[in-house]
Amino acid sequence: MEPQKYSLYILECLDHSFYTGITNDLDKRMEKHKTGKGAKYTKAKGFKKLLKSIECKNKSEALKLEYKIKQLPKDQKLKFLTNTINSETNNSSKNI
Repeated sequence: MEPQKYSLYILECLDHSFYTGITNDLDKRMEKHKTGKGAKYTKAKGFKKLLKSIECKNKSEALKLEYKIKQLPKDQKLKFLTNTINSETNNSSKNI
């Protein structure tokens, strides 16, 4: 039996803060955040938009990555987001 895949996600709240979490169903989790039934943090801060999601092999990998990202100060999270978005853009343009 194949292990269940998890996604790490970073979203922006209405106050421009970031929230990082993991889930095994990204669409369902985003709906929870949008309706204020996700995490206490996003319920209080309000959901603005999903900034990034990364598919992980399993829950353990997702939790480890979540921990690393949560340790970063906001400016480093912005760098991480910018670098991953730029690398995806460069990779997808190579395929064209």
